[in-house]
Amino acid sequence: MSNELLKDLKRRMEGALDVLANDFAGLRTGRASTSLLDPVKVDAYGSLTPLNQVGTVTAPESRMLSVQVWDQSMIKSVEKAIREGGLGLNPFVDGNSVRVPLPDLSEERRKELVKVAKKYAENARVAIRNVRRDGMVAAKKMEKDSEISEDEMHIMGEDIQKLTDQNIQKIDEILKKKESDIMHV
Repeated sequence: MSNELLKDLKRRMEGALDVLANDFAGLRTGRASTSLLDPVKVDAYGSLTPLNQVGTVTAPESRMLSVQVWDQSMIKSVEKAIREGGLGLNPFVDGNSVRVPLPDLSEERRKELVKVAKKYAENARVAIRNVRRDGMVAAKKMEKDSEISEDEMHIMGEDIQKLTDQNIQKIDEILKKKESDIMHV
């Protein structure tokens, strides 16, 4: 039972790391990345639809994204959604696609992006700590229900703390790399 609990906690902590990686993928580092447009939602057919469901996003150059819109009647909506998406981008229509040049990041904007990255990392740390808390509660319940001894409970608590520390260290390493990417492009 205790191994199953640790496996479940590990899986949930890895899920928090996956969410962090996904959040970081959407942060601009100055290089074109198709994931940059993932948060953009397009008003398509009466509902907000993720951009990648109305067209194909590619990065033909290091400072340019291109969106090949499948339904040509959606081109203006896609352009508007990108412009108003809060990413500081200025797209333009180029025939059957929308081109999105990526401007150089100012020092001020880089610092803002680092703050956002730190916020994402803190959210991931909180998620990891919440998983740890759930694990400790479950371990104490197992001890209370006489499924494990007091010694086993302490060992399990140490294992849960080690898992937590390892994952928080991973978050710190990922954040440090992302900060470096943002500041030194």
